[in-house]
Amino acid sequence: MLLARLTEYSEQLGGSLPPEFYRPKQIHWILHVKEDGSGAGLVSRRPPPKARDQALITPVPYVQRSGTKVPPYLLVDTAEFVLGRAKNATHPDGPSPKDEEEAQRRHAAYRDLALRWAQGEPDNPSAIALRAFLAAGGLPKQQHPEDLDAKDTVAIMVGTHWLHEDPSVQRVWSQVARERKGGAGQRGLCLICGTLGDLLATIPEPVKKGAIPTTGGSNEGQLISINTSAQGRDGATQLANTPVCDRCGQQAMSTLNHLLASDTNRRRFPDSVMVWWTRTSADDSPMALLYQDQPDPAAVSHLIEAFRQRPSSAAADRVDPNDFYALTLGLNNARIVVREWLEVPLEDLKVNVGAWYLDHGVHDGWTGQSRYVPLWLLALSAGRHDGDRYVKDSAPHGLEADLARCALRRTPPPARLLPSLLQRIRADHHIDAPRVALLRLILNRSADPKDHLMPTLDLSSGDPAYLCGRAFAVLEAVQRTAMRDVNTTIRDKHFSAAVTAPGVVLTQLRIGANAHLKRLRRDRPAAGSALESRLSEVFSAFRDDIPLHLTPREQGRFVIGYEQQRAADRAAAKSHSTPGKSTDPDPEP
Repeated sequence: MLLARLTEYSEQLGGSLPPEFYRPKQIHWILHVKEDGSGAGLVSRRPPPKARDQALITPVPYVQRSGTKVPPYLLVDTAEFVLGRAKNATHPDGPSPKDEEEAQRRHAAYRDLALRWAQGEPDNPSAIALRAFLAAGGLPKQQHPEDLDAKDTVAIMVGTHWLHEDPSVQRVWSQVARERKGGAGQRGLCLICGTLGDLLATIPEPVKKGAIPTTGGSNEGQLISINTSAQGRDGATQLANTPVCDRCGQQAMSTLNHLLASDTNRRRFPDSVMVWWTRTSADDSPMALLYQDQPDPAAVSHLIEAFRQRPSSAAADRVDPNDFYALTLGLNNARIVVREWLEVPLEDLKVNVGAWYLDHGVHDGWTGQSRYVPLWLLALSAGRHDGDRYVKDSAPHGLEADLARCALRRTPPPARLLPSLLQRIRADHHIDAPRVALLRLILNRSADPKDHLMPTLDLSSGDPAYLCGRAFAVLEAVQRTAMRDVNTTIRDKHFSAAVTAPGVVLTQLRIGANAHLKRLRRDRPAAGSALESRLSEVFSAFRDDIPLHLTPREQGRFVIGYEQQRAADRAAAKSHSTPGKSTDPDPEP
């Protein structure tokens, strides 16, 4: 199914993909052959160390090659193949006899392959020039630059014409690649296209080195790799149990490499990567919205409305029959690990992403609007906060990938997230919109209805944990209003204890607040009266004693209640303030 979807998408990409069995590669040297083939010169195209963006990268012939007798590519290859440049030629001691012998073998194989094309094009001026150049012995070794490395890639130009871009070269290389990767003449039914034809023995193109993040060494990766009989079904190796024709195999891997290099259809995680696409061209995929630094409110509202008015699956197919695909890959040595595969109707994806925003949106007391947080920032907020920023790589490992799965599938976040996030909040006392949004997401996707909180302050809630958070916010406001220059607030001293064991802490703080209220009644009677009324309102809402201990989910509701009370206070401050003067007792944002 995965290979079939990649092959289908290759038709949509059209000219965005390189020719068959070609891959983008950096060109280090250009071998300029004269138009009459009488000579040539080498021109360096290596960019300066600080100008990597100036590198010459172009699609050139490529298939995976290995073994002791490595075969050549057509026309574009390493200097060892193109020029016979031996390994360690730049070493003070020079190359060993074995290196020289191998360089001669590779160069001879390269010449034979190049002549296979050139001799088949008797009327092609570029082919005629190349034949004459090779017949004259090629480029003498004394003309090799001293800094020419055997691994440098060399491409050939005749005049102003790149030989590897000639359609006849592409046809010949396609034939050569099929000969190398074919199953020794095996024919059969392709599982992807369903046609009878020549089958591949191995996948012709691996995933590029570095395309899949990994914590270990980075290598090229094979999507299908069965090297021993113990790994395959009935002892079969390689593609014996996955019959794929050469056309579908090449298109699938070329498409996968294209997606892995994309800036718009890819998201890299520390040890995996996710790519996505749609069955037919679509400009309204909500994936881009998930990672925008400032999600567009209009687009978010549209998705939330899609969630609220979601049709049945059958009706969704009639509305938009398009499908959405997402693939998450990891790497284990040289083998690709398919960690997740998602295939859903595009309308269902919009519904799921709409639910994602509805479940985590945070009300902003200053603006009166809901604030939505990009997915990457939600993941980052679970890490350590230091000063004015979150510390990179301090969030739980793999959290961003877990949250992406949560958004796309409308599933709860991982169970490990809530204890970890609460530990961070208790440690650094930092509560902001991303952390509140993450807590709302966790609680709104809980199976317990008590955890499903309103986006704004719920004055009717009798949940003890929620009320404890509200009470702590009001007690903090009392202290701050009475003592404007206090160095250490009750939040600094008591927040961590209050979140886990509010019974004792809130009782002590309520008693201590009487002195602050007395001072306010004397110095600021209006503010004192408002705060005393608010404090009485919250404490009178407890139906039983204040709980002595809170579970992790109750601690989450405590933090939400605390922050929503503060947001309501900020909204009240804005509504009652006049230019240059505020009447709210707790106007701090």
